[in-house]
Amino acid sequence: MKPVIAIVGRPNVGKSTLFNRLTKSRDAIVADFAGLTRDRHYGDGHLGDREFIVIDTGGFEPDSSTGIVKEMAKQTRQAVAEADVVIFVVDVRAGLSAQDHDIANYLRTVGKKVLLAINKAEGMQESPHLAEFYELGMGEPHPISSAHGQGIRSLTEAALEDFDFGEEEEVPEEGAPIRLAVAGRPNVGKSTLINTWLGEERLVAFDMPGTTRDAISVPFERNGQKFQLIDTAGLRRKGRVFQAIEKFSVVKTLQAIADANVVLLLLDATQGVSDQDAHIAGYILDSGRAVVIAVNKWDAVDDYQKQQLQRSIEQRLAFLKFAPILNISAIKRQGLGPVWKAIADAHASATKKMSTPVLTRLLHEAVEHQAPKRAGMFRPKLRYAHQGGMNPPVIVVHGNSLEHVTDSYKRFLEGRFREHFKLVGTPLRIEMRSGKNPFDEKSG
Repeated sequence: MKPVIAIVGRPNVGKSTLFNRLTKSRDAIVADFAGLTRDRHYGDGHLGDREFIVIDTGGFEPDSSTGIVKEMAKQTRQAVAEADVVIFVVDVRAGLSAQDHDIANYLRTVGKKVLLAINKAEGMQESPHLAEFYELGMGEPHPISSAHGQGIRSLTEAALEDFDFGEEEEVPEEGAPIRLAVAGRPNVGKSTLINTWLGEERLVAFDMPGTTRDAISVPFERNGQKFQLIDTAGLRRKGRVFQAIEKFSVVKTLQAIADANVVLLLLDATQGVSDQDAHIAGYILDSGRAVVIAVNKWDAVDDYQKQQLQRSIEQRLAFLKFAPILNISAIKRQGLGPVWKAIADAHASATKKMSTPVLTRLLHEAVEHQAPKRAGMFRPKLRYAHQGGMNPPVIVVHGNSLEHVTDSYKRFLEGRFREHFKLVGTPLRIEMRSGKNPFDEKSG
C-alpha cells in the first residue's frame, strides 16, 4: 500500500506550494464533502520509484466561536487519521505563533510520526530564527523552501524512511485472481452493489483476516473465476458474511485503484457526472488501470435524463472512451451479468500477450495506410514494435526521428492495435524509441 503523507499548518505558511512540489503537479483530487469549509486535496508523489499519496489540508482559521480544535476537527483530523506521516509546516519569516503551539499540542496526541518543516527558509540554514521552533517539541526541524525546492528531498526521505517498498510484480501469474476495486463517490450504491454480489449464491466469499494497514480484500469466486475484491466501501465482517457500509475515504479509493487490475467506476444516474467522478476517473487512467463504467440507478431516471447523462459521460469522461459503459440497478439486481463479462474482458485485454512479429506487421500496415507527417527535414521511420509491459499494455515502437511523431498519429496507431487485438476497457500506452542507425545517416 502506498504510504500517505498529510500536510498541516495554519493558513499561508506554504502548504499548497509544498503539495505541488511533492506531487510535481498543479492538479489534485478534491474531496467535496459537504460541511467542509475548505477542500482537502489529494495527489500522487514519488521519490525515485517509491510512490506515496499526499493530502493537502486547508489552513486553520479559528474564530472565537469555534476555536482551533473545532475547525481542525472538520478536515484536518480526517486527513491526519488517513495519514501515516504528518508534515507540520511553519513559516520562519512569520515566526512562532500561538496557533502553531495549538497545532503541535494536537499532533502530539495522535500517535503519528510528525515532521516539522520550517518553510521560507531559503538561505537561512544557520539562522538563529530556526532555534525558536525547537520550543514546539517536535524534534529536529527541517528547514525547507517550498517555492525554491530546497530541502524537499531530505524532508521526503525522512517521511518515507520507515516504509518497506517491496518490488511490484509486473507480470500477472496465469490463473491469479482478478484484483477488482469498486470506486465512486459516496452514496452511488457501492455498498448495495457489493452486498448484492456477495449475497449471490454463485458468489462464494472467503473470510480472511486483514491488518489495518492492508486494504481489506475479499477473496471470492464466481463461475470458476477467482477475484479479490479490494475494499473502498468499508467492508465489515459479520460472522463469516461481509457487509459493505458506505464510508467514503479518498485515500482508500486511491490505494485500492493503485492495487487493482480492474476498477469498476460506479456513477449515479440520478446525479450525473460530478467533478469528483471526473477526478477519480482521471486517477484510474493515470494509474493505467483497466476500467468498466457502471451507471447505477438507471431505472430511476426518465428518457430525457438518460440522454443528458450519456452526453455528460461523453463530455466529462471523454478520456475513458475505451471503457465499456453498462447500465445497472444494484438494488433490483438488474444488468449485473454483463458487468461481470465486461470486467473479465477488460482484464483479459489488460494482460493480453502481443507478439513482436504481429505488432511489427500491424505497424508496417498502418504506415502503408497512412505515413507519419514529415517534420521539417525529418520524416519519422517506424521500423518495428514489441510489447513493453502489461496492465496496462505498453507497445514500444523503434525507429528513427520518432520524437517528431504527432499525438494524433499515435492515436491512429493505437486505434489499429486496439482493433486487431480487440482491446476493451484498458488504456494502451505507446512509447516511441529512436535509435541511431549508422548506415542511415542520409535518411531525412
